[in-house]
Amino acid sequence: MKSLSWKAVAASALAIGALGAIAPAQAQTRVDFTVAEYSSKTGPYFEEVAAAFEKENPDIDINIQVVPWDTLLQRLTTDIAGGTTPDISIIGTRWLLDFASQGVAEPVDAHLTPEFKSTFIDTFMAPSVIDRQIMGLPVAASARAMMINMDLFEKAGATPPANWDEFYEAAKKLAALPDTFAFGLQGKEIETDAYYYYSLWTHGGDILKEDGSSGLDTPEALEAANLYKRMIDEGLTQPSPTNYNREEVFNLFKQGKVGMIFTFPMLIPQLKAEAPDLQYKILPFPEGKAKATYGVTDTLMMFANSDVKDAAWKFIEFAYKDEWRSKFDHGEGFLPVTKAVAAEEYYQTDPDIAGFAAGLPYAKFAPTIANWEEIADVTVRTMQQIYLDQQEPEAALKAAAAEINSIRGK
Repeated sequence: MKSLSWKAVAASALAIGALGAIAPAQAQTRVDFTVAEYSSKTGPYFEEVAAAFEKENPDIDINIQVVPWDTLLQRLTTDIAGGTTPDISIIGTRWLLDFASQGVAEPVDAHLTPEFKSTFIDTFMAPSVIDRQIMGLPVAASARAMMINMDLFEKAGATPPANWDEFYEAAKKLAALPDTFAFGLQGKEIETDAYYYYSLWTHGGDILKEDGSSGLDTPEALEAANLYKRMIDEGLTQPSPTNYNREEVFNLFKQGKVGMIFTFPMLIPQLKAEAPDLQYKILPFPEGKAKATYGVTDTLMMFANSDVKDAAWKFIEFAYKDEWRSKFDHGEGFLPVTKAVAAEEYYQTDPDIAGFAAGLPYAKFAPTIANWEEIADVTVRTMQQIYLDQQEPEAALKAAAAEINSIRGK
């Protein structure tokens, strides 16, 4: 990895001074930063942070590459194989154990001062601790909840649901409205498995059993899958959910075409900007046998083979200043990962954010286990096969559980 670069404005290695003297152009340490794209605001935000940092640190150049979430893991995997990793990257925390076990992730304990460490909320720092070492910093956090279109509910004469039976009854009324889909069901790309976990957890099931084997072959898992399949078959979702990724489901809701979706806080700023007249409400997931929400963190990770770790860390500390974290969390619609931002009045009084934060006491996190992405992919493919009528739910889930157990050596 190259640690030095030249300023783009330098036309050559030498610059001619006003008096004809020859002076060398300023050499810079380059920090390569791969940024996961949360929204159209993400790239411009990090470019703004980098520009402010470079103004104070003209000897360091922050080189930002923005990569869509759906291709980020493959991009990093390719970089790792080719020895061309960035110095730092935003990653899904669920990938961290594999990166740590491969020796790819750099422990940050030696860089992390007690003062800096104390700025983080412990709940969101905990998933990055592996074998008592801090392998990265929480960079984004969210919890999931249900969002409903209040105008459509009023037109349909439906009652906001508190449990799955009420959810199903409301869906039937919403689907009777013209040009309306009752439930926006994601069935494509990243987090298709998460959409299933919402139902799985609230029906009383879990991703893994107590013995560490897959929980997909349980009665609760089957009940959760059957619910979604029944809604597809009865026309209570948008047609062909496997054609819709997260953003496309969001777009249907922003267009006022969907009565209910499962989502996270980053949709709020999009609604305020793109659909300011849409009347919505944030509610917990429907209850079955249990309450649940999905707690999610993303991690800012330093790569072990970086040869500019000190410069990279200097930028990291700068990017976590309160002013920048506040702007990022507000702009993207995330729950704060630092105590100072969490103490802002906005996070105490805003009903939208409070609606998502209310689920944190019973939040579930993706298990910190080896080969998690491979396991999650099995669940994605299984749900897609069920949605497409390629397999019966019970047979599909049993086969998925067997495959996951094989991956886990169970």
